[in-house]
Amino acid sequence: MGVHYPESLGQMRSWFPADEDCLDYLEWLRWPDGFACPACGNSGACWRLSDGRVECGCGKRTSVTAGTLFDHHRSPLTVWFELVWQFVTHRGGVSALEVQRQLEIGSYRTAWAMCHRLRSVLIAPDQERLAGRVEVDETFFGGPDKELAGGLARGEKTLVAIAVEVEGPAVGRVCMQVVDDGSPDTLSRFVAEHVEKGSVVAVDDRRGCTCLAEMGYTHQVCHHAAMPGDDADNDDGLLPGPEKVAAWSKRWLMSTHHGDLSPGHLQAYLDEFAFRFNNRRCASRGLLFLHVLEAAVTHDPVRYGDVVSGLRAAPTPVSRSLDGVHPTLESRPGSERPWRRISPGFTPVS
Repeated sequence: MGVHYPESLGQMRSWFPADEDCLDYLEWLRWPDGFACPACGNSGACWRLSDGRVECGCGKRTSVTAGTLFDHHRSPLTVWFELVWQFVTHRGGVSALEVQRQLEIGSYRTAWAMCHRLRSVLIAPDQERLAGRVEVDETFFGGPDKELAGGLARGEKTLVAIAVEVEGPAVGRVCMQVVDDGSPDTLSRFVAEHVEKGSVVAVDDRRGCTCLAEMGYTHQVCHHAAMPGDDADNDDGLLPGPEKVAAWSKRWLMSTHHGDLSPGHLQAYLDEFAFRFNNRRCASRGLLFLHVLEAAVTHDPVRYGDVVSGLRAAPTPVSRSLDGVHPTLESRPGSERPWRRISPGFTPVS
């Protein structure tokens, strides 16, 4: 068993049988050194109200979930915890339809929105950038044009920049981002944002990113003319890292999500793929469970309107007898909370 996290589904359910246990765990994650007022930063005089909120001496009232990913949550926290566990333990991921079935969520729209909210916290804004030898290329995501054979028409496909750490013949961490175009300026900004200075950046000779050396990178150009057969239209093997990642991510989208997503939502799925790929060597799924919840309690709220704003309409809810019901997964009141027992120095708000 992990020190601060469960190691199996059975342990997770025994740790969090009720919403009160989930709330206590989130409080332990959000305020590990004791309550700190989000308004004044005071960690002194405070008291618990009858509705579970905490009032600071400055008059500010707040709850454990206020200002986090779980702000104004309607689904019980036991359902959220089960969802997080499914996300980190299923190495291939889970679809919203599967989440709806497994957790008995009445509305497909609710399950879909919960999954998208969770994807928003998977990539930390301050995560360590790629380093070493990094291969950079682009690929198109999306189906063929309906009118033109092999269609690459603008608007039918979405261009994605891919950066991959290459460790000899093996592939390390990856980063994927939707971009407007494949111009040198766009790719240079992508590299500057996701690759550590001093790294070796390999691009093909079509990109023309001549400013990489000036930006502090070792610019390595892969020439098409050097490929077998001197076929300038053959990209096979030129940058094997991005090519492999592109193929794996497209296969994952088709197998788990059946490729049915809008261009506006593509970045969220790419973030999920990168999270899974970069943590594929993590021996403990429970540790990932802890990290995702840590990110969730430090993330700003994500409203339903944020998920669908400017995008196509949300999926049509699946009509079921439980539509609109948010069942709880509570089983019994928790008599023991391991994270509190293991961290005796922490004093919860009373």
